[in-house]
Amino acid sequence: MLQESFLDLPFSLTDMRVLYELAHRDQPSATEIAEALGLDHGYLSRILRGFAVRGLIDRTPTPGDRRQNRLELTAKGRAEFAICEKRSRQAVAATLARLPDAAQDHLVAAMGTIETMTDTTPAPFTLRPHRPGDIGWVVARHGALYAQEYGWSISFEALVAEIAAGFLRDFDATREACWIAEINGAPVGSVFLVRASDEVAKLRLLLVEPSARGHGVGRALVEQCIDFARERGYRKITLWTQSILVGARAIYQRAGFTHVGTEPHRSFGVELVGETWELTL
Repeated sequence: MLQESFLDLPFSLTDMRVLYELAHRDQPSATEIAEALGLDHGYLSRILRGFAVRGLIDRTPTPGDRRQNRLELTAKGRAEFAICEKRSRQAVAATLARLPDAAQDHLVAAMGTIETMTDTTPAPFTLRPHRPGDIGWVVARHGALYAQEYGWSISFEALVAEIAAGFLRDFDATREACWIAEINGAPVGSVFLVRASDEVAKLRLLLVEPSARGHGVGRALVEQCIDFARERGYRKITLWTQSILVGARAIYQRAGFTHVGTEPHRSFGVELVGETWELTL
């Protein structure tokens, strides 16, 4: 892409950016393209002049302002752009063809993470029930994130593994559930609701990836638990969390949970303050 021509075509990368805008906008003006791409107006003018000489664009005076022209690709220009699109797809396909399916999945997931972390708009996400392979992800991400963010020891990962194994071993689909949140097909969050008694359910293992925080994922996971508990006839939901988990505590409080108990303890290699929260349904 940074060589003299783009995809072995008679266009530079900047030329291709301009050509792309012309192909995807409805008769834009040069000013609109310059602002969209952050290009110097003089530089853009030279590019457009070259396109016109090669018969790639038509210029039509703007009604009411003859100083401005509306730009549009000619049939030749659209044919040139179609060749560029085809070569671009072929180049990507050739790169992906060298990778096994699992590596392609990792690549797509990584690109999704980049998009999510650099985009300030709320990311669309979906919730789904767990399926084979999800519980291993839950255990691994709990272990890695809590070690990274709070310095917890591997004993926490062991605890999560025990809870997760028990969930799978004794799973009762009529009274229990696990949901996985996804963005662009990649898991970014999880939560469990398990049976504590006939009338009490327990919310466990709420997790949201750093890249997905602030988009409402945690709130949606907790609300899913509450709706499920009501549907299945539970009268109360209880949970155990830690005082340092400020984000999670805020989600529980907004959902209507009440802090009912505090217990200082040393676990996972650090000093903690455990908290019990409850929600009457």
